[in-house]
Amino acid sequence: MQEISRKDEAKTYVAGLIARARKAQTAAEAFTQEDARRVAACIGWLAVRRAEAWGQASFDEIKMGDVESKVARTKARARGLMRDINEAKTVGVVEVDEAKQLVKIAKPVGVIGGIVPTTVPEGVVFIKAMNSLLGRNAIVLAPHPRAAKITYQVVDEIRTLLKRMNLPEDLVICIEKPNLDKTNELMRQCDLIIATGGSGLVKAAYSSGTPAYGVGAGNVVTVVDETADVKDFARKIAESQLNDLASGCSTENAAVIQRNVYDAAVAAMIGEGAYLCTPEDKEKLQATLWKDGHLNGDVIIKPAAHIAEKAGIAMPSDRNWILVEETGYGPDYPFSGEKLSVVVALYKYDAFDEAIALVNGIQAYSGAGHSCGIHSFDEDHILKFALATKTSRIAVRMAQGKSNAGNWNNGMPFTITLGCGTWGGNISSENITWKHHINTTWVAREIRDFKAPTDEELFGDVMKETTLFEGY
Repeated sequence: MQEISRKDEAKTYVAGLIARARKAQTAAEAFTQEDARRVAACIGWLAVRRAEAWGQASFDEIKMGDVESKVARTKARARGLMRDINEAKTVGVVEVDEAKQLVKIAKPVGVIGGIVPTTVPEGVVFIKAMNSLLGRNAIVLAPHPRAAKITYQVVDEIRTLLKRMNLPEDLVICIEKPNLDKTNELMRQCDLIIATGGSGLVKAAYSSGTPAYGVGAGNVVTVVDETADVKDFARKIAESQLNDLASGCSTENAAVIQRNVYDAAVAAMIGEGAYLCTPEDKEKLQATLWKDGHLNGDVIIKPAAHIAEKAGIAMPSDRNWILVEETGYGPDYPFSGEKLSVVVALYKYDAFDEAIALVNGIQAYSGAGHSCGIHSFDEDHILKFALATKTSRIAVRMAQGKSNAGNWNNGMPFTITLGCGTWGGNISSENITWKHHINTTWVAREIRDFKAPTDEELFGDVMKETTLFEGY
């Protein structure tokens, strides 16, 4: 009875939030494109101005990563989103195709349900709010219980900003005293789910009966071939590891290195502050990183010194990330999976096809469809790698932890939610952005003086293969 009562209570509570959001959304529906862009810009500028305060509050609550990285990420994401938003069309007629006599019109979704993870709560909140209001929607956010305080803070400050703009505060609402029942109810009652979180939560979003954009698990693998600049590779993979202590799903978890440059690449990584585990260290580290088959929350997204101390590894004090040599993948090789820590698994390969097979095998076990990278100056290798890997994005000679979700040095759309395609159990293989927060209406007019193509133009030489169609 208590279980039923709790679920009924959650249903009623969430219904009240949705009703408030729907009422507020009617005001957003009247936005012009300039209005919608201005609201998004104001939220983005608020994020830039409040980055230090939010970063410190986030660290104080979740005790993961580092404040400096969180501040830098918030400022970069807010500015980057505005790069894309300033070119976005989300109101009224957004596309005209004269040749095909088609017009596309953008319309709001309604009330969006935003799922907020533990790892980057402040970023997920303001980015989801910017994208939602740019599409003239309202959004109700479900915090993770371990990040509820910072989620409330960011939402409250955005609501205050909306009030100052003479807009309904309920365009952005946060669930209070979050629990799984309330989150599940939000996913059932909203119009669209944008789910950023663990695989279980994303599966729940897809099973809710509500349209959803979810994300798959990260477990980025990068290949280093014989043409690579190993010092540049080492500097960039170190940069990824130390960016919020590998909290991001795009952080490299493994490096697959050509045998002839393997020793030089390892030496270069050691030169960038890495510690190479001995076989004995590896056993200790494995026993510490995983407890009962799951990642140990006491050591993930923590400094390397903390991890080494917990594992009983005598690591020099000047080392700040960790290397582990590995040969296989799958459940018997846990280092081949996502580690959410400053730990990188190292693999050797001979022929390039072997590297591709390793990447696909590793990511079939963990991180399917998310991202992989390559450090190479061989364009044939780069194209072959892109064609043969089952992944949604490939970063070439870049720090993946700072490139997949958009950066100024590449053209990827800025986001914090990365679709992984059907490989990762997702509906989209794109970076989830403003364009996933709108509905569209197509207006079709008759094409006058059209001429239908002939069968010869359509089917070509296939029509001549008569033996294939005998009897049909």
